[in-house]
Amino acid sequence: MKSVFASLNLVERKPAKARLVESVFKANTQLEGAGVRVHRPFPSPQLSLLDPFVLLDETGPNTFGPGKAVGFPDHAHRGFESVTYILEGGLELRDSLGNEGALEPGDFQWLTVGAGMVHSEMPLPSIRENGGTMHGVQLWVNLPAASKWIAPKLNIVRAGHVPHYRSEDGTLDVRILSGRCMGKLAHIATQVPITYLHVRLAPGSRLEQPIPPGDTAFAYVLEGKGEFGVERRSAEAHSLVSFKRQSGALLTVRASDDESLSVLVLAGPPIGEKVVHQGAFVMNTDDELTQALCDAVVGRMGSIPRRKSQT
Repeated sequence: MKSVFASLNLVERKPAKARLVESVFKANTQLEGAGVRVHRPFPSPQLSLLDPFVLLDETGPNTFGPGKAVGFPDHAHRGFESVTYILEGGLELRDSLGNEGALEPGDFQWLTVGAGMVHSEMPLPSIRENGGTMHGVQLWVNLPAASKWIAPKLNIVRAGHVPHYRSEDGTLDVRILSGRCMGKLAHIATQVPITYLHVRLAPGSRLEQPIPPGDTAFAYVLEGKGEFGVERRSAEAHSLVSFKRQSGALLTVRASDDESLSVLVLAGPPIGEKVVHQGAFVMNTDDELTQALCDAVVGRMGSIPRRKSQT
């Protein structure tokens, strides 16, 4: 079994204690947007949120025939940060700030929604015309009350610019979307300092990732089967593993002996504020939520400019 410790600090006064597992459960499957099948572990009947994380959706994998691909047409957001990470296929992006672009495999969009905006995420024109497979992940990270009203901001990070670690023997591969792993630091600055890793492990291989003891931490299995925590709890594709806070400063992930593992590892400090969440709005009070709904309806969050071909 191969084991890799995700830190360059090899001299410790006392070995870090590995975290215990809180729960393991399968994500719910449902339709979102214009009829896109997603696997959603939270919010769900099993788990409302994992402060500071508000939502996690694994989109697909969905395979569409020619002319059948659907996505997420124009919709408004307020009060959080949205991270869209592409595994297969691609998305065409447009928003009320005038941004246009595309995401392809390995790319991700980090969207600070803040005070509010409108955007759309649709399959690339080539996929809409010819068909294809779409697979990606969307994460929502809450903003503290003091940051709810900051100006919206968009960052797109291309696959080739995502910090990447690969062990010499090829048994461990990590892409660092946010935070730090194996001495490598993500390029993007976030409002809430979270860790977001895409980890791939060969059969029998193991990752040990340092995590601040008070941080919320969880793993989400994309493919394969793995073992998690001190107890080596088993989890397979479309399953979420949550870890007990204050139970240790080391998060352990191991691929099963006969199957490789592709897993997301996430952690972040709880904000500890009341969350009122409905649809695409994440606020602190009922009045703020009502205001957000009204502002979206009357167009105060803007609109996506129509293209000349649409006029």
